[in-house]
Amino acid sequence: MKAVVTAAVANIWTSQFSPRPADAPMLGNPVNIRKWLAHMGYEERLQLCMDNLVQTQVLFGEEVIVLKDEGDWAFVVIPSQPSKKDARGYPGWVKTCQLSKSSFGPSPHTVCITKPTAFLYNKNGERESELSFLTRLPAAVQQDGFIRVLTPFGERFLKETDARMLRHTQGRSHDIIETGMAFLGLPYLWGGLSGFGYDCSGFMFSIFKANGYALPRDAADQAKAGRGVPVSEMQPGDLLFFAYEKGRGAVHHVGLAIGGGQMLHSPKTGKTIEVLPLEGTIYEQELCTVRRCFSGKGERK
Repeated sequence: MKAVVTAAVANIWTSQFSPRPADAPMLGNPVNIRKWLAHMGYEERLQLCMDNLVQTQVLFGEEVIVLKDEGDWAFVVIPSQPSKKDARGYPGWVKTCQLSKSSFGPSPHTVCITKPTAFLYNKNGERESELSFLTRLPAAVQQDGFIRVLTPFGERFLKETDARMLRHTQGRSHDIIETGMAFLGLPYLWGGLSGFGYDCSGFMFSIFKANGYALPRDAADQAKAGRGVPVSEMQPGDLLFFAYEKGRGAVHHVGLAIGGGQMLHSPKTGKTIEVLPLEGTIYEQELCTVRRCFSGKGERK
């Protein structure tokens, strides 16, 4: 059964027993992701990773496939997030209150949020919810500085300055880098796939998606995407992968080459998205593969 996400950002949990008391703001609808992030200390953020509590996230309006229901939980796969874990899409558990069987009305256009976050407004001009970068919604018309969009709750509005009509051209390397640089300083979040916080692979997945490229969700899968490039031929826009045991073990991290021996990446819990010179770092020792996943032929957006 297909369903649509109606929370601004829905956490996809490893199991129904993963959430802790601190995660209560993310278990209802509407969610309060700002409160959740603000009230989590370093140890609680780290626990998301160390205890593997969260798998990924899904944005408002995105479609999932419900495989089974258990009480107020649903086990779903996410077709838009490719994963070796399930050929149908990334799997995990989500609260049923964050899903709806309602579909969108017909519309010839789709609008995409281009800011890290943006507010959805009702017809009275009141803010209803804060949505993430890359949230996509069917669009009706533009009027008075707003774009009228369709949601499972009916018509709502986004500011024209926060979104644009979805284009079907692919960006070039500088477009991908420019997209990513807008998130400098954003705190790392394990499982994060929204403008409120990204993990390393979620960040790459999102900035490539924003430029018309489909990557798998996780770093180990991304390391097989595109085509391999010798380190000596690395170019800005290439994906850099890092593995344990000085590059001989399992892939554990991904970043984006931006030129000058530097990369843009979302490092780890307690750190923020940053630009880092590779030379003299542990990453220089752990670099295991370089992949080129952009075509270089797209029109500049």
